[in-house]
Amino acid sequence: TVADSENPEAMKPISIDEPSMSMLFTINNSPFFGREGKYVTSRHLRERLIRETEKNLALRVEDTDSPERLMVFGRGILHLSILIETMRREGYEMQLGQPRVVIKEIDGFRHEPVEHLHINVPEEFSGKVIEIVTIRRGDILNIQKRDDRVSLDFRITARGLIGLSQPVLTATEGNAVLSHRFTGYEPWKGEITRKRNGALIAMETGTAIAYSIDKLQERGKFFIDPNEEVYAGQVIGDHIRRDDLVVNVTKTKKLTNMRASGSDDKAIIAPAVKFSLEEALEYVGEDEYVEVTPRSIRLRKILLSEHDRKRSQK
Repeated sequence: TVADSENPEAMKPISIDEPSMSMLFTINNSPFFGREGKYVTSRHLRERLIRETEKNLALRVEDTDSPERLMVFGRGILHLSILIETMRREGYEMQLGQPRVVIKEIDGFRHEPVEHLHINVPEEFSGKVIEIVTIRRGDILNIQKRDDRVSLDFRITARGLIGLSQPVLTATEGNAVLSHRFTGYEPWKGEITRKRNGALIAMETGTAIAYSIDKLQERGKFFIDPNEEVYAGQVIGDHIRRDDLVVNVTKTKKLTNMRASGSDDKAIIAPAVKFSLEEALEYVGEDEYVEVTPRSIRLRKILLSEHDRKRSQK
């Protein structure tokens, strides 16, 4: 530090905010393990994450009860997703658990990270946005109208931010602009109910057939295209109901020696929903992993076997 020689006084050290979110990193053990990545072992994953902590000071890595799993702490989903995207471009394969906020105990009470949320939307969508945020324990601080748009300021927990951008963008037809910053820790706000539909889960490993997808479209939205390879236990769509549904998308049309009275209708399949990395991390459930490889982002159940999933729920 440069200071007066007669009255030296050190500058205040730069403080780095502590991590507010954690995420489980583990090796890719899916049936498609090693197909697309160059670095796939737990040693590769550990060395890369430890190396990252030397230059990324807001990142922290801790061991778990298994050498194949590491708990990584960061400043939010965006902070962690930048790291993950960098690693997949370098050739790493990994699986990621649902993001969780870091809870602190202060004076004997649970405290959680709180952020200041700013949303700018067209005026006609402001009511919908306020409803979505307040359901997630968000408190509105300020409303400011300018021309045909409205600026909304909220105080919301970090838990409430997880998965918020997608419903806001859907409700505003993609016209919302969101930003947020960490403000500190406040007492626990209570439970937040995540409104997510159940998953469509692949029954068998194989190639998705257009005929099967067409027949199942009324069950929900699909995340896969025809002729895409899937494996048993992979989350391939969003069910229209709250419970999970196992479906067979590898089933081909049964052939007979009977001539059809008319020509078969050509399958008309809705475009598949494709997640970005950040969207997948916001969507993933407690019993699911996000599988990340250099060329693919997939969702899967932690327990791939339907029998194992049913047994774990008993």
